[in-house]
Amino acid sequence: MTKPRRSLCPVACSLDVIGDRWTLLVIRDLFAGKSRFGDFASSPEHIPTNILAERLKRLEAAGLIEATAYSEHPPRFEYHLTPRGLELEPVLDALASWGLAQFPGTKKLIRRVEANR
Repeated sequence: MTKPRRSLCPVACSLDVIGDRWTLLVIRDLFAGKSRFGDFASSPEHIPTNILAERLKRLEAAGLIEATAYSEHPPRFEYHLTPRGLELEPVLDALASWGLAQFPGTKKLIRRVEANR
């Protein structure tokens, strides 16, 4: 069941999916080649594990990532961007470019995900 939209504004709808403190950082890490829970948890921003688990579920429900089991006992998953998630590349790139200009000493991560995945 799809959650009703709070607005017809495309910015508001986008923010409802990716507009919190952590979600774009998880997406950034996926573009950087991270794919497992521990990879995301070890990012320098130190996302709390309960929030990370919730964000991964939310991104999967939104169709931006897909989870693939790589272990059944215990259950463990790898996460990858879907074509819909890959469409966020220019959004992340624009934010990174703005941040580079505004915050001296920052560095842009190298993109490692292939667009034809």
